[in-house]
Amino acid sequence: MGARTFVVVGGTSGLGLAAARLLVDEHRVAVLGDVPDEVATVVDELGCAGQICDVSSYEQVRDAFAEVVDRYDVIDGVAACASMWAGGDLAALSPERIRRAVEINALGTTYVFKEALHHLRRQGHGNLVYIGALAVTKPRPGIPIYRATKSYGSSLVESLAEAQHSNRIKVMELHPGPMPTRLQERVGDEFLDEIYALPEQVATEVVRLLLLAPDDLYVSGERVLRADGRW
Repeated sequence: MGARTFVVVGGTSGLGLAAARLLVDEHRVAVLGDVPDEVATVVDELGCAGQICDVSSYEQVRDAFAEVVDRYDVIDGVAACASMWAGGDLAALSPERIRRAVEINALGTTYVFKEALHHLRRQGHGNLVYIGALAVTKPRPGIPIYRATKSYGSSLVESLAEAQHSNRIKVMELHPGPMPTRLQERVGDEFLDEIYALPEQVATEVVRLLLLAPDDLYVSGERVLRADGRW
């Protein structure tokens, strides 16, 4: 299909950045991130477009997608990678951290889906890939808020995938295991897992889904990656 246009939400670090790196040589890429310096660094490194966007603000999400469309006219795929870690027992989490996790992982995901699907439906084609977590399908102690907010996104994918009535717009989810990224570091938590997948390994699967053509036969909504060697 030649060069296409992709939006990587949360594309300034971790899995999002790894996916953007794989795409940028052959396609047009716009990364969205909420830290201006991080966005600027990735834009300089990859030579891609970049937008400052806090996904918990609907207006910022709407405006960021509109700017990508103004620049490139079309969006062929969206990787929804933005997420906030909220590890720890419920009793130990501050109300502020709980609220912020819900704002980013639940509200932010909803806003990204809303705007992404608005543009994909307008075009009549495109792929939306949600990055969930293996914890959605396998409960883990000590992360009740993180698991609950990521389960929200998974539920949203399943409902929206059923609503498309066409494989030309594919709504998919990918559930990798723990990855050593800045997700925990940003909130001051250590990465404690000993068995994990690397972002670069998982990114190849994200890109494979993003590159599916409108006419490719595929079960929209399918969970396509749920194991990391732990279970």
